[in-house]
Amino acid sequence: AEARGLSWPPAGDCNSPPTHSAFQSPEGLMTFLGRLRELSGGKPVGFKLCMGKPEEFALLVRAMLSTGVVPDFITIDGAEGGTGAAPPEFSNSVGMPLAEGLSTAHALLLGAGIRDKVKIIAAGKVLTGFSIVRLLALGADTCNSARAMLFALGCIQSLKCNTNTCPTGITTQDPRLMKGLHVPTKAERVASYQRKTVDVALEITGALGYESAAEITGGDVGGACGAKASETSTK
Repeated sequence: AEARGLSWPPAGDCNSPPTHSAFQSPEGLMTFLGRLRELSGGKPVGFKLCMGKPEEFALLVRAMLSTGVVPDFITIDGAEGGTGAAPPEFSNSVGMPLAEGLSTAHALLLGAGIRDKVKIIAAGKVLTGFSIVRLLALGADTCNSARAMLFALGCIQSLKCNTNTCPTGITTQDPRLMKGLHVPTKAERVASYQRKTVDVALEITGALGYESAAEITGGDVGGACGAKASETSTK
């Protein structure tokens, strides 16, 4: 609340603006990233987006070339992602699906000759070992998973993340509701889910004949299997 200039306890909504005050253009974003890298003593800096128009991402790539500032990482979020606090019309209809957004970003960075300088992180309903392998094949260097971890915690998708009334105790600070989140047992469930999911991804990698997930290429996941996964991920 203090960081956002709000009173405490909060007395009203805190709406995020649709624009950024620190920059107004692709070049401005790269300059801002360069400044953040300088202020942080060289720590990795990057940004996250859900792909909208491919030509807008192309402008970001051009700004990287013109300013000489290349982010250390870019997180590509799919339209199928989103929080329970997001308006349903936005989470269901706005943005490009992860597979398309990821492959577009990978191709544009590759074409500009800077793909090796940027790590691409994929996010958006990464739920299974196969979904990890598929995203690596489409160009991701690594994956983020949020929704799946919430499921492992016991999330029932009540869509009350921003109301402080989450019935499972996950997204609330109400002491009465927080009792529903039993940390010792939930921690075991999350750890088990993480371990098993990674194990399956590694099993698929081995079945492809590879010793490392870094060897996976776009030609390894396709045909009926890939098409079925794509259809499932967008439902």
